[in-house]
Amino acid sequence: MTDWIGILKEQTATGEQMGRDVPKMLANPEISEAQVKTLFSALEQQADFAEKLRLALEKFGHDFPVIKAAERLEERYADLAASAAEKLKAMRK
Repeated sequence: MTDWIGILKEQTATGEQMGRDVPKMLANPEISEAQVKTLFSALEQQADFAEKLRLALEKFGHDFPVIKAAERLEERYADLAASAAEKLKAMRK
């Protein structure tokens, strides 16, 4: 049986770290457009994974606080991806 709660906890810890690291990376004046593209792609993949995780938690009937935590994780990655997209847009001007 898959440990969905364990996966959520692990992904939440990673999401918190990314929430600290991504703004620092994007603020680095030496970051390249290719690096920002790669970062954006990785964050989009994480957002997709978090969405699938949330759907699995819903499917298996987990409590509302667990589902809410998965939603926050999904939103965090979507917000980080949006930040990378904004940086990319600014770099292309």
